[in-house]
Amino acid sequence: MLKDMIALTKPRLLRLNVFAVAVGFWVASKWDISWLSLLLVIIGSTLVIASACVINNYWDRELDQKMERTKKRIEYINHLRPAFVLWYGIILGLAGFAVLYIWVNPLSGWLSLLGWFAYIVIYTIWLKRSSTWSTSLGGIAGAMPPVIGYCAVTNQIDMGAWLLFALLFLWQPPHFWSLGIRRVEEYRAAGFPLLPVVKGIKRTKFQMVPYVFLLLPAVFLLYYYDYVGLVFLIVSLLSSVAWFIHTLSGLKTKDDEKWAKINFLISVNYLMLIFILMVVNTTWR
Repeated sequence: MLKDMIALTKPRLLRLNVFAVAVGFWVASKWDISWLSLLLVIIGSTLVIASACVINNYWDRELDQKMERTKKRIEYINHLRPAFVLWYGIILGLAGFAVLYIWVNPLSGWLSLLGWFAYIVIYTIWLKRSSTWSTSLGGIAGAMPPVIGYCAVTNQIDMGAWLLFALLFLWQPPHFWSLGIRRVEEYRAAGFPLLPVVKGIKRTKFQMVPYVFLLLPAVFLLYYYDYVGLVFLIVSLLSSVAWFIHTLSGLKTKDDEKWAKINFLISVNYLMLIFILMVVNTTWR
């Protein structure tokens, strides 16, 4: 039972998002870390993000059976029973919101609720089944974790919060569309109106280009406004250019699956590198 409950929280996705929360907290703290506050924001965020993942699995349980990547999720739900899974997700969310609102600050609590709403209502319930905009607008939820961590320290939405939001918001569509191109037939069979399914792979590749390009000013502005140091600027700009060049190469490649696989791996490693640099090269107070 416990194994099933953990699996429904999507542990890999959960770890990445909680790490993003910690990175945002670190950037805002500028090395003056309140370890108790960091622990509380991690606990609260973990519960809220886990809640969103569990309820997403509950809502998508029938469609997930149609895809190789997700079909095992129905086994976890059936072991626990759907009604239990729904209440499990709701309780996780309420507990996480309470931790953030009461013991961190109200702003971080409301931001976590906004991210939860964007993921469950806007993305899962509405757009995922009806529009190619699901990936872009669903990015609102994915961009919230570092903002929550940042605002847990600052208690205000300032330029740093917006830049962290922009960085994650821009990163997500090209990352997810790379996966979508690789598994386009699975998404087509499952009935998801993902951009590669509806508009085609070539159109998707063109649409990825501006997102990756706009990462260049996003990382530069983090340095310009003195949130990170010169090492972050140099390495992140070089990494952004490398990803942009590879994304452009997709417009001419004939092996879409190979290109998409490499682009997906680049996107994953790019984000981890950016996060690590952001922590190591955060400017001091």
